[in-house]
Amino acid sequence: MTQPVRGRRGMAVAPHALASQSALAVLREGGNAIEAMVAAAATIAVAYPHMNGIGGDSFWLVGLPDGGSTEVIGIDACGASALGADIAQYAGQGAIPFRGPGAALTMAGTLSGWAKALEISRTRLGGRMPLERLLADAIDGAARGVPVTRSQQRNTEARQAELAGVSGFAEAFMPEGVVPGVGSLFRQPRLAATFEQLARAGLDDFYRGDLARSLARDLAQVGSALTLADLQRHQALLRTPLQLAHSAGTLYNMPPPTQGLVSLIILGLMDRLGVERFDHLGADYVHAAAECVKQAFAVRDRCITDPACMTVDPASFLTPEALDGMAARIDMGRAAAWGQGKGPADTIWMGVIDGQGRAVSMIQSIYHEFGSGVVLAESGVNWQNRGASFSLDPAHINALAPGKKPFHTLNPALALLNDGRSMVYGNMGGDGQPQTQSAVFTRSVVHGLDPQAAIEAPRWLLGRTWGQSSDTLKLEGRFPAETVRALKERGHPVEVLADFDETFGHAGCIVREPSGSLCGGFDPRSDGSVAAF
Repeated sequence: MTQPVRGRRGMAVAPHALASQSALAVLREGGNAIEAMVAAAATIAVAYPHMNGIGGDSFWLVGLPDGGSTEVIGIDACGASALGADIAQYAGQGAIPFRGPGAALTMAGTLSGWAKALEISRTRLGGRMPLERLLADAIDGAARGVPVTRSQQRNTEARQAELAGVSGFAEAFMPEGVVPGVGSLFRQPRLAATFEQLARAGLDDFYRGDLARSLARDLAQVGSALTLADLQRHQALLRTPLQLAHSAGTLYNMPPPTQGLVSLIILGLMDRLGVERFDHLGADYVHAAAECVKQAFAVRDRCITDPACMTVDPASFLTPEALDGMAARIDMGRAAAWGQGKGPADTIWMGVIDGQGRAVSMIQSIYHEFGSGVVLAESGVNWQNRGASFSLDPAHINALAPGKKPFHTLNPALALLNDGRSMVYGNMGGDGQPQTQSAVFTRSVVHGLDPQAAIEAPRWLLGRTWGQSSDTLKLEGRFPAETVRALKERGHPVEVLADFDETFGHAGCIVREPSGSLCGGFDPRSDGSVAAF
């Protein structure tokens, strides 16, 4: 077993080691947790381009200690659909395509999230780290090259037939006409120039400057519905996080349009089922988790959409009465029937806690691997396909409409525990995000595993996620045979996958003790690391 990383003056975790190192360098130079996270976010947009990028969305939770209390702030950097978006444009297609310009119909909010976070850094924390310093590693990596990971190579190879004909994909991701090999240097000169432009002109240039006009020209050229007006109207929003009163403390997550509510419902239900009684590798534990997921997903699929279109208060599902009612419907001896998941997604989650205890949990994504596949000619920006999550049924809760935010699987997590510890944790992977959050939280907080052990332990996944299309209960091969047998007997359609399979996502976790001691874990299913000092 890998030992957890420990530190005191600052810690960062990311699914790519270069990103956590970028964050650590900023912390060592006196930067705060927010500044360190921006540096990591820029680096990973270059180093893990199949997983995320500046053509996607991001969500942030920021914990700011002040005396004996901590304020938790949410940042919603999710882009809405184009003002010109129209269901009629997809007549006869049955669904919005996952690839190509038809999928590139929502604004990219990621950079607005960085900007909003840096505004908090300046006004609340006295942050003064220059933007050009925070983007320096990303610029260098894009211009001079980053070694290709096995994950990038495998995903490029798997998707090349599907994406080769999409505008700009092959030129950007197969620059010599072949899939880049593991360890070869992958250069993105146009993206390097874009980051240099942002360093000079500021992040707002993406939405209201020269870069915005370049993006608008290229989006029009490829046939996207997005226009300069969509870029100019976009703003990141400060949001009040959802809270769950858990027996171990107060848990935070993002409100709709994210599925943060789902993550909190699952943990609230597992708390009520008393999972501390169960072996975390046993059938009772996995069964309880899966049945809690079904209850939470039922709420998600019935209620969660753009908050401007919701008719219920998401916090109403986190009351003791609501959670008690859902818990009472769970049969510990038999698996309940359920529908389908939301489908695959690719994402990165990262966490930073600095020496003063200021904590950031952040997630950014282009939705499916390589997003829409559209890479804009001038900027080299790979645009997301989050708009593919809209429905073409006008009566559906997530029906496509102009200027509407799509449902988001993204949800970063943060917890303030009763014993004085604070914790940031999260995961990538569609339906798997809230499930792995529940695994990491319960195994570390309820069962007492250190963050690294909690993340390395074999995981389950009910439904579909990145790279998968079946709705089975998937288990890593390291679960005991008795657990697999017992789950099948309870009616679960079990599918056993490989050990440390990337299907189960890339998780991370940092815990800060009241003394200031930090302990972190990274996911060996990823190319990540924990960096600390």
